[in-house]
Amino acid sequence: MHDDRAQPLDHRDINRDLRVFATDALAGAGLPLWLPDGAVIREELQALARELARADGCQGVYSPVLGKRALYERSGHWAKFSDDMFPPMSVGGDELVLRPANCPHHALIYAAAQHSYRELPVRLNELAAMFRAERSGVLSGLSRVRQINLDDTHVFCRPDQVAAEAARGLRAALRAQEILGLPVDYVRLSLRDDSPVYLGAASQWRAGEDALREAAAAAGLAGRGLTLADAPGEAAFYGPKLDLQVRDGRGQEETIATVQVDFNQPDRFGLGYTAADGSRQPVVMIHRGTVGSMERVVAALLERYQGRLPLWLAPVQVCVLPVGPAQDAAARRLADALLAAGLRPRLAPEGSLGARVRESRQRRDHLIAVIGESEAAAGTIAVTDVGHGFRGAVREEAFVRLVAGAYRGRCPQVSWPA
Repeated sequence: MHDDRAQPLDHRDINRDLRVFATDALAGAGLPLWLPDGAVIREELQALARELARADGCQGVYSPVLGKRALYERSGHWAKFSDDMFPPMSVGGDELVLRPANCPHHALIYAAAQHSYRELPVRLNELAAMFRAERSGVLSGLSRVRQINLDDTHVFCRPDQVAAEAARGLRAALRAQEILGLPVDYVRLSLRDDSPVYLGAASQWRAGEDALREAAAAAGLAGRGLTLADAPGEAAFYGPKLDLQVRDGRGQEETIATVQVDFNQPDRFGLGYTAADGSRQPVVMIHRGTVGSMERVVAALLERYQGRLPLWLAPVQVCVLPVGPAQDAAARRLADALLAAGLRPRLAPEGSLGARVRESRQRRDHLIAVIGESEAAAGTIAVTDVGHGFRGAVREEAFVRLVAGAYRGRCPQVSWPA
């Protein structure tokens, strides 16, 4: 059992107790298998990502994980990242490639219809897989993988809308991290340097940088206690970006979410809109990630909470333990009531009570609910909230109501009665 006072555990060590994901040489390195409890966590994160996207007026789309090599030549990814992409597959005379990014397909979706200046912005959202041919030596659990499942939105807007849309994306990303309980250390303004890898005119880069500085101010970073730090050389090859930076328990820094301005791909794909005077004008693309990649976020959450996840994310929210066979019916009634309320209980009747409690603690079940002879007679539950130091008797109806309310509100914990 992990001692919370000890050195923080890596998510791979935590996974030995929680069984969120597995790896198998037959599946391949860097291709984790999401186990049932991991699927629960991922489904909750995906639901959060969808809600935040819809609240911002994003439209859901689906696109294939494959594209012709010519697509990535057009987007610029092939020239910049072909060494990090999987090799083309020859199919029916076409060279198909596992996509390294989702934006080229979203550019094609935008291009599938004509757009007026009055329709913009168009916001397309998809939680989609993309692929990186990472070297075997750098692969690590969920933090470095070859298939990344990313909460990805691409906004197509007029130049005068860039700052407002970037601010909208930044606020959504900050809200997501607030809900997840992942403290953001600072926001990085990632800029280009003198390297020749960056595409586009200097004037476009200046406009993008100015818009992102305006967006950071509009999102109220100072009021959130966050600084904006310039980082030359950290930009994407197609434009500057705002990165939400977090540090793990070992002090290592990661980008958890991002908002990026892109003038390059709209130009390469000829994306535009009809202006008020009837002329054709180029559109600007904004790449925004809110929740982020499922793999990296789950790794960060496991380490942030040392496996004891907030109630709404916990695969097992309540472990129900009858003391003996005489309490089986009461325990089953509680488990059924929790299920009916949309919660995730686990009924564990076999073995000694002490062993079952130890197993529940090791699995980091969020709540432990014990029903003995006195609890069954009184209609109460002996509740242990390990993560928040609560132990006490709660009436069954109140218990179900409190836990269900905390879950629906995505609260990190239950507010227990005094």
